Amino acid sequence: MEKIPVAILGATGQVGQKFVLLLANHPLFRVHELVASQRSAGKKYAEIASWKQTTPIPAEVAGMTVKYTDDALSSPILFSGLDSSVAGAVEEAYARKGHHVSSNSKNHRMDPDVPIVIPEVNPEHLEIIKRQPYGGGSIVTNSNCSTMFLVMSLAPLHREFGVEAVQVTTMQAISGAGYPGVPSMDILGNVIPYIGEEEEKMERETKKMLGTFTGAAIEPAPFAVSAQCNRVAVFDGHMETVSVRLAAKASPEAVRKVLREFRGEPQQMKLPSAPAQPIIVFEENDRPQPARDVWLAGGMATLVGRVRPCPVLDIKMVVLGHNTIRGAAGAAVLNGEFMLKKGYIKV
Repeated sequence: MEKIPVAILGATGQVGQKFVLLLANHPLFRVHELVASQRSAGKKYAEIASWKQTTPIPAEVAGMTVKYTDDALSSPILFSGLDSSVAGAVEEAYARKGHHVSSNSKNHRMDPDVPIVIPEVNPEHLEIIKRQPYGGGSIVTNSNCSTMFLVMSLAPLHREFGVEAVQVTTMQAISGAGYPGVPSMDILGNVIPYIGEEEEKMERETKKMLGTFTGAAIEPAPFAVSAQCNRVAVFDGHMETVSVRLAAKASPEAVRKVLREFRGEPQQMKLPSAPAQPIIVFEENDRPQPARDVWLAGGMATLVGRVRPCPVLDIKMVVLGHNTIRGAAGAAVLNGEFMLKKGYIKV
């Protein structure tokens, strides 16, 4: 099959660079257009990208001329890593021109007609895009990077046992702050117990993503979520300690079994970016760990360990995921693959 041309919005940023890497040699998509700020427009990508990845810029992208966010694009699918200061208006403008925007940006996540999608968890929420006012275009978002792994670990439990309350404390990597990120004198030997808007995003987005699509709207899940978010001196990987109250009581063994056996449509369809096992459960007492486990399944899996009884709620566990892969660019790419294969994007 001929590969579909795609554009990357915010191509010079850290999420944009991850898009470039993930889309290089992709079996369904080829990078056709790169879009960035007016300062970068008209220049070769390799000249202005300030590349911070661990592998070189893909040769097929390095010499491409960067476009500006006002420029017309020919790619039907746009992957957005735009900064939130500009993403809202730019994404909407391109959707109105008939483009399908798969966004990592926060701006449209809580719009009533925009779904926050994890294809394994809530694919039915994509039906809401038929109510969007963009004609032939659409906007679909993935979640905040910390919300991603919380929802992935809660979804199987909510389906099997019912979730009634959630408490989560995060230890979030510095790469989640973008580049140059957190000043070294603030983070080295330290923990910062505040990340702007992070707790609110986790609490809101989790309930929307685990909510019910009624045919006309997405009704948030009825349970309470309490989040406390911290920045720690880890390069990649957001770790979360989670406690859950379940409607139907379950043993740690039963919870581990449900998590380990969880699969979704992306796995059935064998989508290129879908991990064969979306949730990897550890038996060791000291795992998962960011330094040792975060790149499992190419950074696309959710890693769960230390599943045990909670004396306050019912079950507590440790959850880990790669914040810039499954928590950002990788999630948006998987959303694009899923929408294409399910017919929400027609090219």
